[in-house]
Amino acid sequence: MLQSLKNIFTNNDSIQAEENKEIDILSGLLIEAANTDGQITQDELNKISTSLINVFHEDAKKVEESLITALDNKDNSKSLYFYTSKLNKSFSDEKKIMLVEVLWEVILSDNEIHDFETNLIRRLAGLLYISDVECGNAKIRATQKLQKA
Repeated sequence: MLQSLKNIFTNNDSIQAEENKEIDILSGLLIEAANTDGQITQDELNKISTSLINVFHEDAKKVEESLITALDNKDNSKSLYFYTSKLNKSFSDEKKIMLVEVLWEVILSDNEIHDFETNLIRRLAGLLYISDVECGNAKIRATQKLQKA
């Protein structure tokens, strides 16, 4: 019986750790995208924070903590494969497409698209097994959202 109770608490801790890993991976990837042009604007940070809360339904406090950590570690960049391999295991295709759309929104939020940013999105889409058509459609949706705002 004692072991059963331990398993319950251990399982809850591992679920919580897994949720924290997902937000940390998303934050790291989104900060990486925002930093591709060499600077992260407040508009990009606001877009990242809003997207994590509204699109991915993350807790605002966890988002703030995760973004602070991601910003502190932005110069210790991990490979794109590090992020995408973890996301491919836990995200559905629909959720990966939503992520690509959010990435486009972050990149477009400063009203400039740099070649490095476009290249990053294309590489990420490939690593996430998102077709060029879906990636293009995500860019169109992101552009339309930003024009409405």
